[in-house]
Order: sequence, then C-alpha cells, then structure tokens
Amino acid sequence: MDPAGYCTALSRAATKSGAKVVLNCNVTGIKVTEDDMGTRRVQGVETDAGMIRTNTVVNACGAWSPYVGAMAGVNVPLLAMRHAYIVSERIEGIQNMPNVRDHDASVYLKLQGDGLSIGGYEPNPLFWDKVENEFAFSLFELDWDVFSVHIDGAINRVPVIEQTGVKSTVCGPESFTADHKALIGESPEVRGFYLNCGFNSSGMMLSGGAGWQLAEWIVNGRPTIDMYSFDIRRFPSSVTDNQKWIKERSHEAYAKNYAMYFPHDEPLASRGLRKDALHKVLEDAGCLYQERHGWERPGWFNLESPAPLKPYDYYGYYGIEANKDYAYGKLLSDEYTYDFPKHHDKIGKECLSCRNDVAVFNMSYFGKFYLTGPDSQAAADWIFSNDMTKNEGSTVYTCMLNKRGGVEGDLTVSMIESGDGRPVEPQFEGRGFYVAVGGGAAEQGKQHILTAIQDKGFNCQLLDHSEDMCMISIQGPKSRAVLQALTNTDLSNENFPFSTQQMIKIGKHTVRAMRLSFVGELGWELHMDNDVSVEVYNAVMAAGADHGIVNAGYRAIDSLSIEKGYRHWHADIRPDDTPLEGGLAFTCKLKSDVPFLGREALEKQKEGGLKRRLACFTIDDHEALLGFEAIWRNDQIVGFIRRADYGFAIGKSLAYGYVTHPDGKTVTAKFLREGKYAIEKMGIKFAAEIHMKSPFDAENNRVKGNY
Repeated sequence: MDPAGYCTALSRAATKSGAKVVLNCNVTGIKVTEDDMGTRRVQGVETDAGMIRTNTVVNACGAWSPYVGAMAGVNVPLLAMRHAYIVSERIEGIQNMPNVRDHDASVYLKLQGDGLSIGGYEPNPLFWDKVENEFAFSLFELDWDVFSVHIDGAINRVPVIEQTGVKSTVCGPESFTADHKALIGESPEVRGFYLNCGFNSSGMMLSGGAGWQLAEWIVNGRPTIDMYSFDIRRFPSSVTDNQKWIKERSHEAYAKNYAMYFPHDEPLASRGLRKDALHKVLEDAGCLYQERHGWERPGWFNLESPAPLKPYDYYGYYGIEANKDYAYGKLLSDEYTYDFPKHHDKIGKECLSCRNDVAVFNMSYFGKFYLTGPDSQAAADWIFSNDMTKNEGSTVYTCMLNKRGGVEGDLTVSMIESGDGRPVEPQFEGRGFYVAVGGGAAEQGKQHILTAIQDKGFNCQLLDHSEDMCMISIQGPKSRAVLQALTNTDLSNENFPFSTQQMIKIGKHTVRAMRLSFVGELGWELHMDNDVSVEVYNAVMAAGADHGIVNAGYRAIDSLSIEKGYRHWHADIRPDDTPLEGGLAFTCKLKSDVPFLGREALEKQKEGGLKRRLACFTIDDHEALLGFEAIWRNDQIVGFIRRADYGFAIGKSLAYGYVTHPDGKTVTAKFLREGKYAIEKMGIKFAAEIHMKSPFDAENNRVKGNY
C-alpha cells in the first residue's frame, strides 16, 4: 500500500464530511486551562496562522509526539529510532512468493514490484536521541554496519539475494514504546488531549482499527472493543516520564519483536524501578520477581538460591558488557515452553501449602487509594456497582463500569473511619472509602475514578498512597492460628466475619486487617505503612514456622484463583464484557434504586437475555492450557479460552472462556449444561467438562473458615 496515496484518500474523505485540512501550518502550542474543580482541559491549538479553538486534540505526530505532548504538559513515553529497509533489484521467479517473516533471523522479506523489500529488527538499533523538528519527511543515511545482520538473515532464507543488487534504501525515524504497543486514548494529565502514536513500525497496519476506536473514544467517552493493551492509561505516571525506563524497555521490545512469545517470560530491561519495602527480604528468600509496569511483584520462590536482578546490558551492545552467570535470566529461559514449565512442581508446592497449611503473599504492588470529601458517598454510589452504603468496618468486592455496562475494573472498597493521619489511617471528615486495586491495573482504575468524578463534578478527592504502604496476605487453614498468636484482637468468625476489616495490633504496630481472600481460603490481608512492614512480615513468618508457613507468589495466586473461580480483570472480564456475562451479577445493586454508571445498559441486557456467558472447563488429560484455545460444543466452535492454568488441588487444567450460541440466540444455563464440550489446543481436541459452579469448594466453606 502506498502511504502517500492512503493519506490522500483519508484526507479527501474527511474534507467531504466537512473537515478542513491545513498544510504547512506549524503548531506552536496547546492552550490548556484549569476548570473550577482543578481539572486541566484543552482549550485550543496555537499555530503560526492563528488559534484554533477546540476542546479536543489528537496527538498523532509519530516520533515528534513527545514534543507536542510537552506543549500541553502531557508525557508521551516513546522513543525514536532509525528504522530501515532496502529494496532489491529484480529477482527472476519470485513474483508469486508469499511475504516471509523469519523469526530466528529477525528479518522479513516481502514483494515490492519485481524485487524484495528486506528489513528487520536488529539487536543494536540506532537511537535518535535529539528529535529535530525540521527533519519532517526526511531520511537518514543507512548504516550498513548495523543493517548487515538483516542481509545475512535474508541470504540464509533466499540465497539468490547474495547475487542481487540494491535498488534503494529507506532509513527514517520511527517511534517505539516500552511494550511494543501503540499509545492511544485520552491522556491522564489533560482532558481532551488524546494520543494516537507510538505504532512501532505498524502504523499502516493498525491505522484503520486505531482510527475507528479513537473516534468512538472521543465521541462516546470509551472505545467499543477492548483497547486496554493500547490505552495510555496502562502505564502509571511514575514511568511515563522516566527516560531510562522508556529507553531500556523500548530497546528490549524492539530487539525481541520477532522473538517467540512464551507465557511466563519477563523483561530484563529497567528492572527494579518500583520496589516495595519487602523487596530485599523476599529476594534473599529466593523470590523470582515479575515486572508489571515498573513494579516488582513476587512470581515464585526458588528455595535453592537467590536470583537477584541485574542492570540491563543492552544485549552486550553500545559498549556495555553483557551480563554473565545471570541466575535470574537462566531461570526465565528454563520456562520457555508451551507445556508445563520446568518449575511447575515448585509452584504446585506453594499452592498446596496454601490449601493445606498457610502461605504468605506479598501483594504490596496493589494500588491503594482513599476517596474522601463532601461528595464521597455520592461518588462511590455512582462509580462502584455494588452497595456502598454499608457501615464502617465493611469491605465490599465491586466492579466499575462504563456506560455500556463494560467492566472497567474489579476491586475492593472498604468503609473506614478517620484516623491519626498515617498512610494506613488517614484523617478526613465525613465518609471515607479505602480502594484497593490490582497493581497491574491500578492506573486504569485510578483514572477511571478520577474521570467519573470530573464528569459528574463531585466535590471529593482521590488520594494515592500506593507507594507509601505494603500489603501482605496470609491465607490457608492455619492462617487464623498464625495471626491470633500475634494480636489481642479476637479473630473468630463471630468477631471478625468475612468481608470486614479492623485496625489491629501486630506486636507494637497498628495495621489494617481485612478478612478477604483471592485464593479461596480462610485468610487476612494486612495493609500497613512501609516503615513497619518488615517487622510485621518477620513476625508473621516466625509465628507461622510451626504451622508450615511458606512464601508464595503470583504464579500460585493465578493457579489458586482460577481453581476457585475468582475473576481476573482484563482476562476473564474486560471493558467489553459486562458483569452479567462474567458471572458477577452479585456485584451490581440492581435490586436497589440507586443510580450507578452502566446501570441502564445492564438493565437492558438483563431484559433481552445474554448472548454469551463466561464458563469454566476442566480437562482430564495432563495437558497445559494457556489461553486462546477454541471451545467446541457439539462439534461447533462457540468461543475461545480467555484464561487457563493448572489447579493443583483438583489435579486438572482449568480454563475460562465465553460461550456464544452458534445461531446468535441467548445463552441460558440450560444451553450450557446440555452441551458436549472439547477444548482444542494446537489442532488437538481434548474432551472437556463444563462446571456451572467452581470445581473447588463450590459452597465457599473454606473462606468462611469451615474446614
């Protein structure tokens, strides 16, 4: 496709619909003002031809997007690199050759006229550190020393290239991002300032869908399909202006663009950016960390020896010595498989220790926010789908929805009393709510709440204490015995029932204890200030020594939670799924008359019937399920798997996916029950059993402490 012709066609279509295209017009500034609530909003675009008054700006400026973003005070986390391809002279007999991508050589070959276009992703790309405004529509000289690796790979795949000349070279600036995905959507810093950039050399391919969804975003407030992987709000503000993180992660994403994807891989670039107060203690205990948007969170524990993180080595290029004897990297590479990974049994031991005895999970990377102010109750009622009128001391699991009823987040909200002013116990007047959001989606949750507050004009505040606090979760049949040895607070079912929280003393330290579970066991979360967390953790481990206590990570949480049937946001439930479809109707206060965001859409969907439902499946074959496998019902494909893992307590692989009716009819419980199912992985079908309830502790006895 010819880029110039494509852009011309789009411009002509836009002008026919009333748009005006102005060429050779320099943008000199973005006018931003604050409204009465302190929210920054776009007011116009300043150009050398005058002011364009508008409340909506789309930053689609490619490598120049950070420059334009800075005009509005918006961080645009992308990096410009010199990206190149060459076009060969005529090659006889290739006219019907398909496009080729060689993942081993990280090179592509595609027809261009009677020759081949050859390019790829080298491990040592040239950074364009100083983006020059006057360089627009210009090209660089090709650096053959850098590009030659692609010639070698192309010759290996198509030997005749070695005797073929080069017709032309193209080397221009291209923008790349930390996760090799585009930056789209409304910026967190300024309302009305949208991004549509950072396309990682895939702009032509993604432009149609990106433009379609961005239009929906601007006109209706949110996209109509799941766009979270591209949403700028996936990145917390602590990394969007960190140039070291942007450069290192963008380099690694570029160099690994053609690498095979494995389910349990982790980045090596820019690690250790956000560490909680327990990081070193757990690292010394053998913790293998996972990285989520800058945060380090426990993955699993290698009890043989610690595997600390090392500074990024840029694969040994740019004069940086490659890391040697890197235990963490070796343990990662041991898991490069689509079968059960090498450390499967170690994760199983963590899971079974939790099921049979007691385990400690460090969940400190969670987002931790306080919603306070005169309108805090009204804001909570509107933003959260569940009942927010409960008394202080209650904790509620809830969803947040968009106006189409799609799930923008699932989280816990606790009704709290004003305290002494510490992060764990803030001071405020009136009603206060403590909001805990999974760390990987914390920025998404935070921005959804703030946007709803701004749109409705609520007089309240959302205070972010994510960096100031730690949180550990003690789970398992023996969790009460461990904690009761450390506190004078009565932890019995009668005094401390499920889904409640209290301020308690652990030794000399006051912490917020919540009786909750994300693994389906009796347990408590301890939320505390950073400066007391190590002492509290050490006390818990010492008290648990006689009860077989172990450290456990998020790999165990993933397994335990799916085994119990608990949902993961952006896997089981996403912005294009509703709570009714995802089996979370109990989180919606539809029996009350309280308005909440998304209510009208849910009521309409409930009345019309569900066109799809989330269902649980197990297979008896000892086969690893990974997600995206096809769901067969009565020899027809009716959906695909969203999330899968192995359940160690039930001894089977589990999977969750949405089932639709092949004729487009409503999906009822009867329809689900009466089907004969199979899960297809890599062309092989495995007989599957559908479960209308969780296959593990369906009656919820264990979370109630009834063993």
